[in-house]
Amino acid sequence: MKNYTGKNLEEALKIAAEDKGCTVEELTYFVTEEKKGILGIGSSVSVDAYCRDDIKEFIFDYLGNFFTGIDQDLEVAIEEKDNGYVVRLNAENNAILIGEMGKTLSAFNTVVRGAVNNEFRQRVDILIDVNNYKEDRYRKITSMAKRVAKQVQRSHVDAVLDPMPNDERKIVHKTLNNWRNIKTESEGEGADRHICIKYAADERNSEE
Repeated sequence: MKNYTGKNLEEALKIAAEDKGCTVEELTYFVTEEKKGILGIGSSVSVDAYCRDDIKEFIFDYLGNFFTGIDQDLEVAIEEKDNGYVVRLNAENNAILIGEMGKTLSAFNTVVRGAVNNEFRQRVDILIDVNNYKEDRYRKITSMAKRVAKQVQRSHVDAVLDPMPNDERKIVHKTLNNWRNIKTESEGEGADRHICIKYAADERNSEE
């Protein structure tokens, strides 16, 4: 993020917006320093500010540096979706990026999200996908979650799903959030963290 300084917050943000070619309303900012002068003389406010295009640029640069380091040609497309970003990758060997059962791709998602969140000092919703692997996986998980939940509704017997990464667990929680008599809970630690789909009479809540 770049730092901008003005006589007051309004001026600092105006300078930032002009530099980035966006409106003040499109900025996210953090006040880094505020100086109070005498009778208003010598006062100033400094802010770190960014807009959504800055996030895209950071992702492009981060991925470019990463894949240059491992000597792989890469096509990158970034689109804004649901207040977040979907990053679509296409490399010389997509299977390597996905890894066994998608483990490499899940780890890569974690690394890139961490870098972006650290740079912009807030949680940014990012999904990195390779050859639509994640989208296909999410569709399968959604179908599976509904199927198992119906079994739990009928039998009143709780079901334990196989361990899955955080983003996939969220899909299950979201899918079953409003299902009658169904509650989802994440249990276990690390790579063994998994979801239990439980029968809960007249309860409609889920938790991560």
